Amino acid sequence: MPTRVEALGGRRRPMFAGRRVECAALDRLVGALRAGESRVLVVRGEPGAGKTALLEQVAERATGCRVVRVSGVQSEVELVFAGLHQLCAPLLGRAGRLPVPQREALRTAFGLSSGPAPDRFLIGLGVLGLLSDAAEERPLLCLVDDQQWLDRASKQVLAFVARRLGAESVGLVFGVRRPGDELAGLPELVVGGLPDADARALLAAVLPAPLDSRVRDQIVAETRGNPLALLEVPRGLTPVELAGGFGLPDLVLPSGGVEGSLRRRIADLPEDTRRLLVVAAADPTGDPALVWRAAARLGIAADAAGPAAEADLAEFGVRVRFRHPLVRSVAYRSASHSQRRDVHRALAAATDAAADPDRRAWHRAKAAAGPDEDVAGELERSADRARARGGAAAAAAFLGRAATLTVDPVRRAGRALAAAEAETQAGAFGVALDRLTLAESGPLDELQQARAELLRAQLAFVANRGRDAPPLLLTAARRLEPIDAGRSAATYLEALSAAMFSGRLAEPGGDSAAVAGAAGMASRPVQAPTVRDRLLAGLAGLFTDGYVASLPALRRALAAFGAGVPADEQLPCLWLANAVALQVWDDELWDTLSGRYVDLARQSGALRELPLALSMRAHFLLFAGELPAAASMVDEVAAAAEATGCRLAPYGAMSLAALRGCAAEAQVLIETAAADSQARGEGIGLSSAELATALLGNGLGRYPEAMAAAGQAAAHTHDLGTANWATVELVEAAERAGRRDVAVDAHRGLAGVTGATGTEWALGVAARAGALLAGADAERLHQESITRLGRTRMRTELARAHLLYGEWLRRERRRTDAREQLRTAHDMLEAMGMAAFAERAGRELAATGGTAPKRTAPRANGLTAQETQIARLARDGLSNPEIGSRLYLSSRTVQYHLHKVFTKLGISSRRQLGHVLP
Repeated sequence: MPTRVEALGGRRRPMFAGRRVECAALDRLVGALRAGESRVLVVRGEPGAGKTALLEQVAERATGCRVVRVSGVQSEVELVFAGLHQLCAPLLGRAGRLPVPQREALRTAFGLSSGPAPDRFLIGLGVLGLLSDAAEERPLLCLVDDQQWLDRASKQVLAFVARRLGAESVGLVFGVRRPGDELAGLPELVVGGLPDADARALLAAVLPAPLDSRVRDQIVAETRGNPLALLEVPRGLTPVELAGGFGLPDLVLPSGGVEGSLRRRIADLPEDTRRLLVVAAADPTGDPALVWRAAARLGIAADAAGPAAEADLAEFGVRVRFRHPLVRSVAYRSASHSQRRDVHRALAAATDAAADPDRRAWHRAKAAAGPDEDVAGELERSADRARARGGAAAAAAFLGRAATLTVDPVRRAGRALAAAEAETQAGAFGVALDRLTLAESGPLDELQQARAELLRAQLAFVANRGRDAPPLLLTAARRLEPIDAGRSAATYLEALSAAMFSGRLAEPGGDSAAVAGAAGMASRPVQAPTVRDRLLAGLAGLFTDGYVASLPALRRALAAFGAGVPADEQLPCLWLANAVALQVWDDELWDTLSGRYVDLARQSGALRELPLALSMRAHFLLFAGELPAAASMVDEVAAAAEATGCRLAPYGAMSLAALRGCAAEAQVLIETAAADSQARGEGIGLSSAELATALLGNGLGRYPEAMAAAGQAAAHTHDLGTANWATVELVEAAERAGRRDVAVDAHRGLAGVTGATGTEWALGVAARAGALLAGADAERLHQESITRLGRTRMRTELARAHLLYGEWLRRERRRTDAREQLRTAHDMLEAMGMAAFAERAGRELAATGGTAPKRTAPRANGLTAQETQIARLARDGLSNPEIGSRLYLSSRTVQYHLHKVFTKLGISSRRQLGHVLP
């Protein structure tokens, strides 16, 4: 049984005993790092279980590795990125190697430069890149002790990094009492009590005299093998009690267990030493100069540190260190409220106001005995700095504390409202509601009341994806109208967006038509209209005045999205702009806007926008027949959703599987998406699932099934992006299913829309659908559809036009002409990967006496899904850093996977990828 003895304050004491299983797990982790792999481990256990000792142990055994550490401190939980900065500080000299957006995000987060608040996930990518770069020289081991006391922003970023590690030779070990949601699902090592034999050995090592076996067994049983308890509890027993005897049955361990023992030991210290421990416990930095400056203000003598070291509680050397985090906690809580306030007041006075204003403000807040407007104002300024660094959680904490220190009811309500807004940005929605309730209980002016209503609506949208949000957003927009026309217009557009997502599942008064009607009657800003204003006007007209009447306004709105419009104005509106481009059947503009949406989301680091941007781009690529490129986008959507926690329905994945004719895969995606959308109140997700079902059915020849699904989706005409295309599928499915009446009705509605817009794409699709129902005019319409669609980028639509024309020609017994069209359709569909439609063309071609080239099944290459994704992006010319940024991986992990790809494919360079991948 291994035992290690370590010196502290001139004394020797056992710090580590047993733990064979735990040590083996940690040794395996270090071995993996040395082999070039990355590992994450959550070491969990109750206070005193030995988590810190295990982290110390792995640091000692990690020879050849670089070790960086951070330890959470309870008093620092509200200082933005404090923990992350402590961990990364030794590595920041390497930040210059990071891509510019990531480097600037880190510099802003750590207060090293000013700039717009960075996206939390962009900071995460920066930290991932920093750790990966440092590990190129030698394996890097990151130890995060007392993770539960890290600030919220640091917790979130480190959890993001933990889930994206791959082949960087980076180890991330968390020591934590009870893991929070951010660590859920990561590998765990549970640290319980020591086995009996090891517990007895530890007791024997710490006690100077032999221990009565019955007393020993009782201590082991009642401490449950907790190492710190085993060391502390015997200190409260007299030599007689330790020796056993007739008094043993009445022996009772000291009340309060380990904490009680520590509290008594601290109480036995000289007064100055106790006060010094409180100062050290209240300061999270461990800076001895700061502690001694504060101690001097309290009149604490310089020799007060000696008894603390002799009692084996803390040392005051190059750094101030407590024997165990529990000692810090007990020392702080042992002091009275007034003593703690005195300590924080001294620390505030000893803290440099210029170098560390936020920590000084926090100490001043802790020192306040009651409301203090001066301190509240300082906290408010700290909140502004935290917000500028992307620390919404820290800003919320500062503002919340400022509100409690504010006497004036008007200021208190305003600060509580600002705190609620910051909590919402930080994702703490329950706390935000509490802050909002406090704000609403005080006097709010008109603008503040409108902000409160807007916030309550946004919280409802987050919780429910649209059932309740549109009416609440509408109320907020109306209230804002006479106060802030610009913000009112933005809120109307947000309400309309929420209503479009909720679709058929919207609450009464919150559907697209109701919201659009209210937006259309709202007053407009006096200044020149922005892209947002034009888009709102066009969409409001679409839902209230109809398609034909709104077309000019919709086209003006799209024309406003020019190159000269700032990115921060375009980005929030681009998903709606893409939906409008699709609605007006403008394939060139859709191509431009969908590409710009992805580019701006990536360049600005707006990773919350990225899943929707990628999904929109994937749909354009599907229409364009670029299924492999669309598949890359779909894979990126999955990676972005995993990294950001976004719960977007798998729109692109459903359509891709349907066009490929992968029935089993598509069915699973469709059923899952429909169930999730129903639960979230996302009606547009139901329509998308029905459209995918129709596409799949038409490809496989399951026409009744396709007709039923397309009919359901087409019935919801306000669902932009699905209703028109469901109608197209409905015409074909109904005609093939023998329901000509349904097909005629659907075509009548389609022709009204396509005739109004008049684009080649719209007219080509209308002609193709009309040819199915025409008599003598059918051939002209088939040829017209091919001609018009041939002028567009919509290759899937063109291939299907050739297929329908060939099928008509075969039925007209014009086999030679039919073979030409069907062979063209088959070749196009086969090349694009639309397997089900290609097989349908092949069957028709065989019926004409022709032969379709035998389909060559893709050669199994053994690549995993992630390797395939990386290989595609490398084939398309992206560098390792660019691939890493898209997939939320480090460059080193990308290189590792590419090496495996080359080996599996039998190639030696990126240039060869184009020859071996589809």
